[in-house]
Amino acid sequence: MNNTFQLDIITPTSTLSEGQIEYLRAPSTDGLFGVQTNHVSSIIALDVGEIKIVKESGKEFYFSTAGGYADIRPEGVVLLVENVEKSSEIDITRAEEAVGRAQSNLKDPDMDIKRARLALKKAQNRIRISTKI
Repeated sequence: MNNTFQLDIITPTSTLSEGQIEYLRAPSTDGLFGVQTNHVSSIIALDVGEIKIVKESGKEFYFSTAGGYADIRPEGVVLLVENVEKSSEIDITRAEEAVGRAQSNLKDPDMDIKRARLALKKAQNRIRISTKI
């Protein structure tokens, strides 16, 4: 019996076909969820966080995401996300600069605090995921 399923990650600017994988873990707006073969069909809202995939070889890969949706079907999973970055491709300097900007914006009474908090959360997430190679 085949214990793998197809994973595709789609952003507004690109499509990543991760091929056959054994396991997917992603951040929903209600907490982490996992997917293995024969998962029930569903659509799940994604939050800012870490996507973990385990390939057929057992090798683990990590991605940073800023939210979107997971479309889970018997034939595979499609992640429709705002953006996605593989841990090994994250520009740490750029992420650290984004943290600094967000922290400055949080101190500015004229800035949208909710937007600044979200920017900080996204930047900190990118830094955290960059260490998982």
